[in-house]
Amino acid sequence: MGGPADSAPPAGHGESPGASAIGPVHCAPPMPADVDPLERRLLAHPHLLGDIAAAVGGPFHVLFPERVARNVTAFHEAFRAAGVDGFVYFGKKANKAACVARACAESGAGIDVASVGELVAALAQGVRGEDLMVTGPAKSDELLWLAVRHGSTIAIDALDELARLTRICAGHDQISRSTPPTRTGGPTPAGRPARILLRIQPDGSTSRFGLDRAELAQALRSAPAGGPVLLSGFSFHLSGYDATARADLAATLVEHCVRARADGHLADTISIGGGFGVDYLDAGSWTRFRDTSSEKWFHGRAPGQDYYPYHFPVPGAAMLTAVLAHNRLAEALRTNGIRLSIEPGRALLDRAGSSIFRVQGGKTRTAHGEPYDILTVDGTSLSLSEQWFDSEYLPDPVLWPARPGTITASCVGATTCLESDLLSRRRIPLPRRAQVGDLLVYPNTAGYQMDSNESTFHELPLPPKVVVREVDGRPGWSLDATAR
Repeated sequence: MGGPADSAPPAGHGESPGASAIGPVHCAPPMPADVDPLERRLLAHPHLLGDIAAAVGGPFHVLFPERVARNVTAFHEAFRAAGVDGFVYFGKKANKAACVARACAESGAGIDVASVGELVAALAQGVRGEDLMVTGPAKSDELLWLAVRHGSTIAIDALDELARLTRICAGHDQISRSTPPTRTGGPTPAGRPARILLRIQPDGSTSRFGLDRAELAQALRSAPAGGPVLLSGFSFHLSGYDATARADLAATLVEHCVRARADGHLADTISIGGGFGVDYLDAGSWTRFRDTSSEKWFHGRAPGQDYYPYHFPVPGAAMLTAVLAHNRLAEALRTNGIRLSIEPGRALLDRAGSSIFRVQGGKTRTAHGEPYDILTVDGTSLSLSEQWFDSEYLPDPVLWPARPGTITASCVGATTCLESDLLSRRRIPLPRRAQVGDLLVYPNTAGYQMDSNESTFHELPLPPKVVVREVDGRPGWSLDATAR
């Protein structure tokens, strides 16, 4: 690195009198993430990451679609083990990569979409229309029209949305379009029933989403059996990651289905949304950080304490198993012939990708009598998302290539003119001092980190997505369709 990183480490770096066994006292403890075996091989390869970085010419994201397929399979196996008819919809908002949607199509998973763009992108990767769940508030008429045309299930969030959908199905509304009618695939779907779930608002919730008790009763009156919409069942979404709360509310949805059937409705499906946690860090690393976090570990001020639960002891498909086991929910589903749909996003992307930035500068500063490096990389924290929620992405980046050196406290800033734009405010104990041209590989970022806040701020290009697959026993790469 130009300047301090090209010179000998100043006094106080690494083995200073104030250093602990795990690193300098003025930086955070190490928090390494467990990564997918394919990623370990990628990191161990002497040239491949460097070759990709040279070809791309800037920051990039790496994705491992085979890992997505394995995660889908794990959820399918949890359903089978419980003897439950279940279906997995990938929450597409968690990642826009085409290879993820294709992995879902090939693995027998559907996709949860909330916009025309997401619906079209899912269809383009081979997901069938009947395997789409259309969610989100106040859906546009165009989205509703397309959903009906493709036989997708629509989660109704409000009474006026139900009224608009009913008119579309009955052919009473013509949808305003910016393209000529000859390019829309035909007229409105008059007479074709729409499959719907009614999204309920949990009692006591202040959420802006879903139907409260009075609205639910009115929706049932507005969608009689045999009408232009087909009531397939009910759904909910809960914040947080509580398996018990999901199981209890799912049991309530089963009761709704039983009552709706008495009125002639099909009501054979419930959806409990997502919120299946991901285990990023081992218990010891997470506990040490959570219980002993210090202002001394951060450049500037420490972020707020609203961290994602980075150690999640019962993650993903194991959490689904816990939901199904609570209060014999699986038995209730089997007895009543009800399908359970889920809409995980992050959990299907666990260990399915990483974000890579090139070090392009650095300087040394001092805090609490100890020096540390401020690295500048060729991207922004918009590509790591968490900072923009006054939080911090906690799994440590891997410094590539691996070389011997001395532990160096380092935080990571972006290549923008904003003081607050840091990828890592924490002073991370990197295993050696970073130099210009080195890569920082942030692990397990496929779930929301890559896409939630992407922006071409400063007219910087968005990091492209690179697909890494095993080819003849070694990793090979190509650009994702979204990057071409």
